[in-house]
Amino acid sequence: MHILEHLFLVGEFAERAHLLSGLTLEQVNLRPEGASHSIYDELWHVVLYQQSIIAPGGAPPEEFYPTAALEHEDQWHQLVQLFLTGARAAADLGQVPARLAAEVEPGVSLADELNCVAVHNAYHFGKIVALRQRIGAWPPGALDAS
Repeated sequence: MHILEHLFLVGEFAERAHLLSGLTLEQVNLRPEGASHSIYDELWHVVLYQQSIIAPGGAPPEEFYPTAALEHEDQWHQLVQLFLTGARAAADLGQVPARLAAEVEPGVSLADELNCVAVHNAYHFGKIVALRQRIGAWPPGALDAS
């Protein structure tokens, strides 16, 4: 397993797909008292940042978090898939050492950018886990066991 696959998908803490599993539309939209964002908001932000690195060149976003809640559970599942596909793409970018050394902007290599994305994702996944704990949806599958 390559280090970037480890960082983006499976390593250091639970697999990302598992951390996002078993949530209802109500749960992902819920913003507990005192929380600045919902689980949906956090993942939306992660996808926005991740996509800006793996598929650069788009216009900068007007917002860094969504402005409305999800309306359909399918939208959540699509967002999860977009994250996982992007995480796989980020890990795959690191499979060619010469590509990692390439400068994406002056003084910044692709390896630097991917490391920033991995750290950024880890921070926001920590927030997602904390939100799941606050709304009683932790660990994943806990509600399925009853």
